[in-house]
Amino acid sequence: MVDFYYMPLSAPCRSVMLTAKAVGLDMNLKMLNLMAGEQMKPEFVAINPQHCVPTFVEGDFALWESRPICAYVASKYGKNDSLYPADLKTRASIDRLMYFDMGTLYFRFGEYVYPVMFRGADKPDPEKLEKLQEALGWLNGFLDGHDYAVGNNITVADHTLVASVSTFEACDIDLSKHPNVVAWLARCKANMPGYNEANDEGAQEFGKMAKAKLG
Repeated sequence: MVDFYYMPLSAPCRSVMLTAKAVGLDMNLKMLNLMAGEQMKPEFVAINPQHCVPTFVEGDFALWESRPICAYVASKYGKNDSLYPADLKTRASIDRLMYFDMGTLYFRFGEYVYPVMFRGADKPDPEKLEKLQEALGWLNGFLDGHDYAVGNNITVADHTLVASVSTFEACDIDLSKHPNVVAWLARCKANMPGYNEANDEGAQEFGKMAKAKLG
């Protein structure tokens, strides 16, 4: 039995849930309300001293940070290696895009929306939106010439990226300047197992919260 501590609002949590759906892993979902500080309960801190989500617990093995969780789940539970191929160059390309999501794409989204949502800013900074659009432009280029993030098969890079980009869409971030991103997002929605349950509901919930603050 795998315990998965998560919050549906969190795109990183949803990326893991997409990977679990893809490999048919039935996780014991344990929702934490971060807004209420449930991550600070001693029993959770004992599992994860950083008290962050997602946190994946398999017996005596605890793992946090969504991208290594996705890689681990795909590697251990996948029927084959298509989600995280053994080929080193392909795997490195997948890793690069997951790090791009963490350090650039989702980071820039957070820089734009988090000050208004969580830090008391009156309005979002338009320069931060320009930086997010620049990152989306890079993703648009990365997607050129193939159906998914790395080639023509879904990988864990797509799970990571779609959890982020679907959240942007739910927040009414304009994607129309990035046609490859728009087409890729539609393919992910249509072809990822359990997409609505694992990702869309949480993305829409986040978007509703964000739009109420962003105006």
